[in-house]
Amino acid sequence: MSIADQQTVRVLSGRFVLERAADARDAADILAAVNGPDGGAVMRRVDEAEDPADAWAALWNGDAAHPPDATGMLAAIVAPLAAGAVPVWVAASFDGDIVLVPAARLDEVTRLLAEAGHRVEG
Repeated sequence: MSIADQQTVRVLSGRFVLERAADARDAADILAAVNGPDGGAVMRRVDEAEDPADAWAALWNGDAAHPPDATGMLAAIVAPLAAGAVPVWVAASFDGDIVLVPAARLDEVTRLLAEAGHRVEG
């Protein structure tokens, strides 16, 4: 069994929204930013999102150190979510990945990840 198959994933505090980088308001609230060919996007913490349907929960798999050549870490997290038809938005950091999932589906996400062999904390 690979280390990717039994990860600990932590739910980060707060709720997040996705925005185009040009629309980002306050850099202090930005969890991740991606500068892509389309102008980029940001994951921004907004605990009181205008539309609760737009609120995302953030998962983090980088608390436990793993070798830099470990493969499949992100795939092992998103594959069971894809199989459950859960949309995700991801960004990589140096030590791990941030995976946003619809906040309203967090209980389902926790169940899907547990069934896949992962532990969800927080």
